[in-house]
Amino acid sequence: MNGDNDMKTFAEIRGHVMEHHELMIDEPFLLGFESNVEGSDRKQSMFLAEIKSSDGRRFLRVETPVVPLEDFDAEKCLRINLMQRVGYLAVGDLDGTPYIKLCENMPYSSLNDQELEYVVSTMAPFADRIEKALEPDGDIA
Repeated sequence: MNGDNDMKTFAEIRGHVMEHHELMIDEPFLLGFESNVEGSDRKQSMFLAEIKSSDGRRFLRVETPVVPLEDFDAEKCLRINLMQRVGYLAVGDLDGTPYIKLCENMPYSSLNDQELEYVVSTMAPFADRIEKALEPDGDIA
């Protein structure tokens, strides 16, 4: 990491991600890469997208698929959300299948390279632990 470099555009985010990760998806406002899960040979798919609020403020959404929704109940998701300091669980489709995803919305106004790497390095192993607990023999995402 270069220190505490602010990132105000998606192009700056792309440049940072390309320095640290090999991109699987590189679209105008969507990036995808695999993050190594420390201490194992497992990887976690991570996706970054720019989103805007109704008042025009820009956010970077960081998300990673965890498990198919059918493998996880809503009460567990809400209890985990209450305990989480980074990220929240949500439902989104992956190839037409509802998936539990771990997400974080980061405002561009305070986004820098250290914070982005912290979020990725926190979310990837947590999502992998949930996945491993529910699917011990597979690496789903």
